Amino acid sequence: MIRKGVTESFGAAVSCLSTSHLTDEVIRRSKRMILDTLGVGLLGTSTPVFNTVLQYSQRQQALENSKVWGRPGLSLPPQYAAFVNGVAVHSMDFDDTWHPATHPSGAVLPAVLALAETLPVKPSGLELLLAFNVGIEVQGRLLRFSKEAYNIPKRFHPPAVVGVMGSAAATAKLLGLPAAQSIAALAIACSSAGAPMANAATQTKPLHMGNAARGGLEASQLAFLGLEGNAQILDLESGFGAFYPDYVPHPLAEVTPGSHYRWVLEDQNIAQKRFPAHLGMHWVADAAIEARAKFLDKYPNADLSQIKKITLRVPSSRYVDCPLPDSEHQARHSFQFNCCTALLDGKVSVDSFSKSQINRSSLKELLLKVQMENPQDNHSSFEKMYCEIAVETTQGELFTARCNTFYGHWRKPLSHEDLVRKFKANASNVLSADVVEGIIYTVDHLDTNHDCSILWSYMHFNKHMMHRDERRYSALA
Repeated sequence: MIRKGVTESFGAAVSCLSTSHLTDEVIRRSKRMILDTLGVGLLGTSTPVFNTVLQYSQRQQALENSKVWGRPGLSLPPQYAAFVNGVAVHSMDFDDTWHPATHPSGAVLPAVLALAETLPVKPSGLELLLAFNVGIEVQGRLLRFSKEAYNIPKRFHPPAVVGVMGSAAATAKLLGLPAAQSIAALAIACSSAGAPMANAATQTKPLHMGNAARGGLEASQLAFLGLEGNAQILDLESGFGAFYPDYVPHPLAEVTPGSHYRWVLEDQNIAQKRFPAHLGMHWVADAAIEARAKFLDKYPNADLSQIKKITLRVPSSRYVDCPLPDSEHQARHSFQFNCCTALLDGKVSVDSFSKSQINRSSLKELLLKVQMENPQDNHSSFEKMYCEIAVETTQGELFTARCNTFYGHWRKPLSHEDLVRKFKANASNVLSADVVEGIIYTVDHLDTNHDCSILWSYMHFNKHMMHRDERRYSALA
């Protein structure tokens, strides 16, 4: 048997994988990912960056349209619906994170839902799960071709690199493209890949996710119309290898109708965040909360102004070393901000990144007391990193804490109850209680649902912007 090239093996897998290849664990984990992504996306529809890209995208017109999340009566061409909904997912950096480092769901789910809505025959929930998992799988496999990708990124934002490839694979699967056209979709998508890390901690970073969702969907639709690209795009150093200097690709295993397929998601779980900030901030917050508890246990009525010095021992990562953030996006990418917020409040939450909280005088005073250290054994990897904090008082006392694995990390995943609680907290900002419960039920039963169109219908509501005929949600009763 002739051995397939790397790109050829990916095209065959995208084309040949079927719902029979999905395992119970992959279905369970991916439903958690979908629920979490829908929740953070709904919350993200309230952000300025979402409103800006929505205003831009409303200039576009098409014969086919898909719903904008949280905007009743508003639809866009599917590529632009994928774009704005993808931006919403990442607008607060609240979406899931994987290892090697990327945000896997936000580039795939908005594209899959936007495309599914336009198909003449609506996919079943199991078919939607399959397309979603094909997109997640392609990202995971591509990331494993580079050792550099295992570390906290320095040059490219990973969703802009692998996310667009995942979006292309997922939408190619949903379109039912054969292997050759699936390869073309990946090749076309590769020419939309890449975004510099310099735009992290700015309003532009969420666009990386929206562009990945849109670019992948456009690639599969162009491939469907017959557009071609380099059929060895994943084999070549000048192809996808351009993004990673240590790129060493390998073909995927043969996929046959009766074979077992081992998904990356079975071996590598997902991190889901408890508050909207860069993943590294979660180690810092947990360590700071523990140090605060020790301080207050000894001095219950103590004033935190008694703190003389705070030492943070974290990995070296320039784009999350922001001593004095002056915007919400900088604050979400600041070791120092999240440490001091956790010390002051005993938690970090959605509200922590409001302008009033960022500008607190007590917080600004505490930020000036933070010193950073980067121990050599503290690796810039979400798998290996840790955070140590040492809080020294004016009396010379020292309170220390260390976090090796925060709650929500793939080694310590959120419980089902806490994941649902997070979704409800996020979604209830936009949706009424009955619609929130409807989404939870729909996602929970996605693998047995014969028509998943109710899912994007739910996502279209907004309790603050309802049409008169939608006030009782009679269409879904």
